[in-house]
Amino acid sequence: MNSLIDSFGRQIDYVRLAVTDRCNLRCQYCMPAHGIDIVPKDELLTFDEMARLIRVLSELGVKKVRLTGGEPFVRKDFIQFLEMLSFNDLLQEINITTNGALISKHISKIETLKKVKSINLSIDSLQREKFAKITRRDVFLEVFKTFELLEKSSLELKLNVVVQSGFNTDEINDFVRLTKEKNVSVRFIEEMPFNGKGQREMNENWTFPKILNEIKREFEVTEIQSKKSSTSRNYKIENHIGSIGIIPSFTRTICSDCNRIRITSKGTFKNCLFDDGVFNLRDFIRNGASDEDVKTLFLSLVKEKPENGFIAEANRKKGSVSESMSTIGG
Repeated sequence: MNSLIDSFGRQIDYVRLAVTDRCNLRCQYCMPAHGIDIVPKDELLTFDEMARLIRVLSELGVKKVRLTGGEPFVRKDFIQFLEMLSFNDLLQEINITTNGALISKHISKIETLKKVKSINLSIDSLQREKFAKITRRDVFLEVFKTFELLEKSSLELKLNVVVQSGFNTDEINDFVRLTKEKNVSVRFIEEMPFNGKGQREMNENWTFPKILNEIKREFEVTEIQSKKSSTSRNYKIENHIGSIGIIPSFTRTICSDCNRIRITSKGTFKNCLFDDGVFNLRDFIRNGASDEDVKTLFLSLVKEKPENGFIAEANRKKGSVSESMSTIGG
């Protein structure tokens, strides 16, 4: 069986699939307050089309899929799509990134799907008023309820915290304290310039070293040996049940071991978060491409994967605007 190997010898075995560009929140770092131009329904990949693409990728060696949005649970019948994917015997892991506002009633069902391993819960503040300011929605109580339910579930739980200067840097160590008694991984994420405004509107950027130094002001941390392709640098604190991690998504110090590709909700194939998108899969399969055609295409597309995100960014079309992370797939 052919495997997805890029021109730098990296084996691609992980795909991030955005099931929708819609979201029920309006996070400051993700999109403008008025939202984004929503993709018409007929321009979105159908769930059958998504399942087909994932099946073809799994036959090429992809073992792990992460389902993102927008907010995945906004899309009707998302649970049925999860069930559909769970019948793919070649997949080893299905993971979900969610904002937690809509998932609580589905947790017990998700637990029955053995391939669903973990939930990444986006939660950027532990304070209700600040949470509402960041997300522009007052749903903190529902999200925190989801956090408590997931903590008690059989699913692995990771908290995603986008570190934003002027908003939540004073809460970094509040999140670290959660790991003392809770079996969660708190992952601090460098803010990225994908808010759909056409330009980067960020204050001082809290990068990996600054985040780590803030944690070290209060805690003594020991780095954990992580998988080569890990998206984060991970740490333990003595006598803490959980762990912490830092994702250098903006400084891009983990690119050399990247094993990931992305597919947006409208079928755009992306080799890198920072590229423009290199192919329209939706139109390709709707024009009658066979599974063998799709396999040949994927094998070719990954050969175009850039060495790192800086090269991908440099190769963007001149004048291309900043997309919303909701459009790209968080």
